[in-house]
Formats: sequence, structure tokens, C-alpha cells
Amino acid sequence: MRILVINGPNINFLGIREKGIYGSQNYNDLLTLLKEKGDKEKIIIETFQSNGEGEIVDRIQQAYYDNIDGIVINPGAYTHYSIAIRDALASITIPKVEVHISNVHKREEFRHNSVTAPVCDGQIVGFGLFGYVLAIDALVQMQKS
Repeated sequence: MRILVINGPNINFLGIREKGIYGSQNYNDLLTLLKEKGDKEKIIIETFQSNGEGEIVDRIQQAYYDNIDGIVINPGAYTHYSIAIRDALASITIPKVEVHISNVHKREEFRHNSVTAPVCDGQIVGFGLFGYVLAIDALVQMQKS
């Protein structure tokens, strides 16, 4: 099984930005967590991070050609307004889970709306970096079904 983890804007700044919201673990900690999860589950986990909307759209589309079995996506701020990312996600039938490190529903009102969640199979929020592990578990279970 091959899972692609896509991270949007500012996720590369984990451990630097707003530690009270996102915690003190950094982006490398996330990459280590994902590698350990892949090793444990005997699955390939590929990671991609970009601050650019077009690059994220390109990677979602490439996932189709790469025969990716599942996508975990944290679109960052693009969650709330990127119709381009939403349309790219909608255009592929690969199972998808949206993840947010913080509980977006406890934050500013504008963060309560996701234009990308309706074209994903599920959404996980508020569990910190562990949310990525939960999303991978969900994709593995979906693959078995």
C-alpha cells in the first residue's frame, strides 16, 4: 500500500509557529512519526509539502498516475477557500482523509468552514500530529474493506 501525505502552507514551520496552537514538535518530528508508522504497518508513506496552491494541485493530480492508494491531506489555510485544491481532490477516486493538527472548530469562525472536506472520505481534527496516524489507520481500514 502507498499513502501520500500532502501538507499545505506553513506546515513546514511546525515547532516555530504558534506553539500554543500547534505544539512544539517540528516538521521533522512529523516526518519521523510518518516513517515509523509506515515501517510498522509495512506500507510506503510518501510526503509532500508546499506553500504553493498550484504545486499542491499538481501533486494531487500526479497521485492518480502514481497509483497512490490513499491520500492524507492537511491543506492548511487553503482548506477554507481553495476551490482549485477542492476540485483536484474531487477529480480523483483515491480515498482521502483531511487532517488538521488543531481543533479548527474551537478557533476563529473562518476556520470552521472547509471547502475540501466534502470531497474527502473523512476529516480528523484536534489530535495534534497523532491525527496523521489516525488518518493512515483509516485509509488502511478502507483498503481492507
